[in-house]
Amino acid sequence: MSRLVKRSMWGGALAATAAGILAVTNVGKDEGLRLKAYRDLVNVPTACFGETLGIKMGMTFTKAQCDELLLKRLDEFAGKVEHCVKKPMSDRTLVAFTSMAYNVGSGGFCGSTTVRLYNAGQFAEACRAMGYWNKAGGRVIPGLTARRARETAMCLEGLK
Repeated sequence: MSRLVKRSMWGGALAATAAGILAVTNVGKDEGLRLKAYRDLVNVPTACFGETLGIKMGMTFTKAQCDELLLKRLDEFAGKVEHCVKKPMSDRTLVAFTSMAYNVGSGGFCGSTTVRLYNAGQFAEACRAMGYWNKAGGRVIPGLTARRARETAMCLEGLK
C-alpha cells in the first residue's frame, strides 16, 4: 500500500485522496471517462480514465467500476514510484510522479531522466524533465504537453 493511500486511510478519506489526485493532476480530464473500450492514439485498447491493463475491445464498465479501478491503480503506481525514487519526496511531488507513472507506465517512469535526476539530488531539474514525455506515436500531443506542465508545476511546488 502506498504512502498516499495509507495517509488517506488514517484520515478515513481514501476516496477523497483519489479525488484530490484527479483534481490536481487532471487524470480524468486528460483521458476523459470512457465506459466502453477504445483504441488510444497508439492503438492500445483503453477504458475508463486511461486504463490499459487487461483491457480488450468490446469491454464496458460502470462509473463505479472505473473509479474503483483508478483508485487501485493509483495506489499501485504510487507504490512503484516510492520504490524507484530513492530520495525523500513531498506528497505533492509523489502525486505528480504518480500521475506521470500512471500515464507512461512504471517501467518508463522508473527508467526516466526524471527519476535519475531526482535520485541524484537534482530535484528541480528532475521536475522539469517530466516535460520530455509529451509524445505519442512519435509526435508531440498538446494534451500530453499540458498534462506534463501541470505535473511539473506540482512537482516544483512540492520542492518548496
